[in-house]
Amino acid sequence: MKELLAGVGLDLLIGDPQWFPHPVRGLGWLAVRLERCWRWTRLPLLAAGALYWVSAVGVAGGVAWITLPWATVFWIWTLVAIRDLDVEAARVLGRLEAGDLIGARAMLAQIVGRDTEELGEPEVLRAVLETVAEGLNDGIVAPLFYLALGGPVGMAAYKAVNTLDSMVGYRNERYRQFGCVAARMDDAANYLPARLTTVLVWLAAGVLRYDARRSVRVTLRDARRQPSPNAGYPEAAVAGALGVRLGGTNYYGGVASAKEFLGDPVQPLRREHFDRARRILYVVAGLMVLVIWGVKR
Repeated sequence: MKELLAGVGLDLLIGDPQWFPHPVRGLGWLAVRLERCWRWTRLPLLAAGALYWVSAVGVAGGVAWITLPWATVFWIWTLVAIRDLDVEAARVLGRLEAGDLIGARAMLAQIVGRDTEELGEPEVLRAVLETVAEGLNDGIVAPLFYLALGGPVGMAAYKAVNTLDSMVGYRNERYRQFGCVAARMDDAANYLPARLTTVLVWLAAGVLRYDARRSVRVTLRDARRQPSPNAGYPEAAVAGALGVRLGGTNYYGGVASAKEFLGDPVQPLRREHFDRARRILYVVAGLMVLVIWGVKR
């Protein structure tokens, strides 16, 4: 428990300094080169993609394993992303506050995969809230969930799974087969954490005196309407708690991707909704630490 508190504390205090050799950036560097290697083998793309996934996840878990126990705090600090999730989103909102929509779009493009060049302020706000909501699982709850199950090795393996999906888990011509295993394994790895995240959002809404009942109702009604089997759950829970509507059409490389709406437009999206979402972020993180503490007692 001391290592958990130390690692989470470092994340809250320092975050992810750009000058520091972060393991996720290192994994991204490795994954690019492994993709080239496995494609070079001329194996069927599905098989090459499976071996690519096994090799990358194996390296991530193996590196964490050989550094234990002395690097436990390091892994927790670098593989959880509470502060950075808040800070990166806040930078986008800061540009909006300064009246710099173009700058907000540019900063948003650094944290989302969708096209941002033509987004108006409401769509920028929606993208930020959706990123925070999904990041509650990917950046906080799921890494800590796998830390509880498998220690830093489990945590590192999960981050590898999640990173590989973000790199090759697409349904376009290049990655439909090669990235199939990465996408499916990410879905499987996030199945339980996404639903745990949802429950924690419900609890956080109650703690913060947001609309917890609506959060539950919207989640049960809307979460399964999304293409992803997992992402809709925390997003719907946050949308319900804030009384806003998320989802809709996004563009990726100029191609429209229409998704069902999440939540009800009780209120139009405003900048203060981000302040409420960030409170949810920190309460969810605190609740997850308490869950691990209770399990490990």
